[in-house]
Amino acid sequence: MTKLIGISGSLRKASFNTALLRVAAGLMPEDAELVVETIHGIPLYDADVEVEQGIPERVADLKDAIAAADGLLLVTPEYNNSIPGVFKNAIDWLSRPDSDIKRVFGSKPVALIGASPGNFGTILSQNAWLPVLRTLRADFWAEGRLMVSRAGTVFNEDGTIAEQKIEEQLRKYLEGFVAYVRKQRDA
Repeated sequence: MTKLIGISGSLRKASFNTALLRVAAGLMPEDAELVVETIHGIPLYDADVEVEQGIPERVADLKDAIAAADGLLLVTPEYNNSIPGVFKNAIDWLSRPDSDIKRVFGSKPVALIGASPGNFGTILSQNAWLPVLRTLRADFWAEGRLMVSRAGTVFNEDGTIAEQKIEEQLRKYLEGFVAYVRKQRDA
């Protein structure tokens, strides 16, 4: 069984990205699982808090889940043409202390997808993630891109995908990423 962790970078209840993540969990290839995680409960990063109180329990639990998984799927919104602050904050916490980066992210296959109400999907946000993932020494899977544009027309009110074409693109994307993760794991 190939196990992936999926994280949406949005806190909004009706988030297109959280909906995309949930749909992805239901479209996984055979013998693969996508566990939906959340960044809810992660406080703003403060080095003084880290020194005085240690790593928050929510952060420690998420770090352990990522470290134990075969791969990581980041579902990123795009805010002001870049990475959402709450999502970057979560990754900043997950990379603390520095000595834990290798355990959590080092050589971990990571893929990026995202949905946006705009016409360009999340291309700028996904591009902004690249130096972050490189710094964390993650194994970024660059063989595919999935950026859902005009998300307000793509999703039904219940969070399902209204457009079969988008659902099929997501299915193929997941198949490609899972195949890559398996190849890396079994190498």
